[in-house]
Amino acid sequence: MTNQQKLRQAFVEALALPADTQVEELKYNAIPEWDSIAHMALIAHLDDTFDIMLDTEDIIDISSFDRAVEILQKYGVDFE
Repeated sequence: MTNQQKLRQAFVEALALPADTQVEELKYNAIPEWDSIAHMALIAHLDDTFDIMLDTEDIIDISSFDRAVEILQKYGVDFE
């Protein structure tokens, strides 16, 4: 499984979304499923999946799938 697929799966599982959801288009608080509690579940998934510990600033800054990719790359996660 690629890191892109792992990230997609983390979004689907943490936000309790159907597997076919276009997570690449989601924005924080734009859908009812992505509230503050689901956001913390997403962060926990990311920490576990990629074996990292996100800084508080980065936790707050994850506001979309694309932004999550950018932030994870800072922690050495490769999306190439």
